[in-house]
Amino acid sequence: MILVNAMGDACPIPVVKTLNAIRSIKGGDVVETLVDNDIAVQNLTKMANNDGYAVTSEQLGEKQYKVTITVGEGHALPPEDEEPVCSLTPNKRKNVVVAVSSDKMGDGSPELGTSLMKAFLYALGQQETLPETILFYNGGAALTCEGSPALEDLKEMQARGVKIFTCGTCLNFYGLTDQLRVGEVTNMYSIVELLTGADLVVKP
Repeated sequence: MILVNAMGDACPIPVVKTLNAIRSIKGGDVVETLVDNDIAVQNLTKMANNDGYAVTSEQLGEKQYKVTITVGEGHALPPEDEEPVCSLTPNKRKNVVVAVSSDKMGDGSPELGTSLMKAFLYALGQQETLPETILFYNGGAALTCEGSPALEDLKEMQARGVKIFTCGTCLNFYGLTDQLRVGEVTNMYSIVELLTGADLVVKP
């Protein structure tokens, strides 16, 4: 039995931790994941059902849940395209550019928006197929600078071959020019070239 402690972890970290535990299984085994919210229970249950695993859940106490996933002997494990999730060799299939214009994701609560953007960039780095390029401009420029909550995730993606560019005019406007900690400085002409030459542009 493998125990995964995802208490206090925001989406999608509980699912990622559980998938990694399942991938480590040699033969049949059981993975128990502890989480602190019902949404995480639903996400884990959906993931298990999609992959054909037996799954049960129970509430252990206030804000404490246990999700039990049983992987049968000989059952297929989650696909990895012959590469582990954190491989240093990206599996790229087309020119995908992610354009980040804010340090928050969506409208509404600034606090929630900040958490969602952090979760988005973390989840992006866990994908088997990485984007070719990530562009940061306007308020998004802060995410590549000192103090950014996403800095380590971005550094890991850069190490795996993702190109990271931040608008130089934006860094200058916000007084962040000397605080850039990952990627390179770019300009609007290059940003336009990258966006218009992309097969797919993703804007969180």
